[in-house]
Amino acid sequence: MSIRWVLTGLGVLSLSSVWAAAPPRSDSTQASNLAQLTAEQIVVRNLAARGGAPAWAAIHTMQMSGELDAGRERKDGGAVVTSARQAKARERSLAEQIFAGKAPVPTIKVIRLPFKLDLQRPNRMRLEIPFQGDTAVQTYDGRNGWKLRPFLGRHDVEAFNAEELAVASEQQELDGPLANLAAKGTKVAVDGTDVIEGHPAYRLKLTLKSGAVRRLWIDGQSFLDVKFEGRPRRFDGKLRPVYTYYRDYRPEHGLMVAHRLETAVEGVGLREYIDIEKVAFNIELSGAQFGKPL
Repeated sequence: MSIRWVLTGLGVLSLSSVWAAAPPRSDSTQASNLAQLTAEQIVVRNLAARGGAPAWAAIHTMQMSGELDAGRERKDGGAVVTSARQAKARERSLAEQIFAGKAPVPTIKVIRLPFKLDLQRPNRMRLEIPFQGDTAVQTYDGRNGWKLRPFLGRHDVEAFNAEELAVASEQQELDGPLANLAAKGTKVAVDGTDVIEGHPAYRLKLTLKSGAVRRLWIDGQSFLDVKFEGRPRRFDGKLRPVYTYYRDYRPEHGLMVAHRLETAVEGVGLREYIDIEKVAFNIELSGAQFGKPL
């Protein structure tokens, strides 16, 4: 389950991050000497590297907490929180001026906020982000989703729109996209190899039950996930690829968990970071907390 996809909908992200440095690049032109493995062999090694399929199957709930990028505070007076329409108009105007060389890139300070994410099988999620006395909440019970967005001045609970429901339905279970493939209806094929930040990696093509196609890169040495292609995001009128990079793997009760996630929107240099500080497994969670927030 991804954290990043919910943040814009909660109204805690500013699009001023489009002027951040370019995201890490993969150089597919570099030759890799990776062994030729089948998709099944790569999946088996990936699950083993992450702690083993049986160990992950024993996990029914997962809670993560830490800090995330929640927008930018600029010295030119730009606010981290405005109405969605005002923010979009302001950012588009300034971006056009910057790209045309008519305005300097503003000095940007990253706003970091704490978060708590609860996950429960098969596909339930609750995200909480407190800020200035309010708490943004987003929940998904496996079929329906809701959001409370005080950062946009909206204090009534709203239902997910059609696009948000489609995104939520594609989210993977807490043990990742390569576990329980048959049950999920996901088909996996080797799509080639790339060099991701200097490290050869296998590129897998994942065809989800919905028919959507995603790509996942597996490090050729550690066999851990290093990059994932998420649902494309519309930016400046164009659908742009979105990639998440997985970093800083650490063992948590024998399971390997990435503690830093970096998400990049291709072509605009947009980057957002999520740092996971605490991970807990199999804590008691009630099904009600994944329903409509009270």
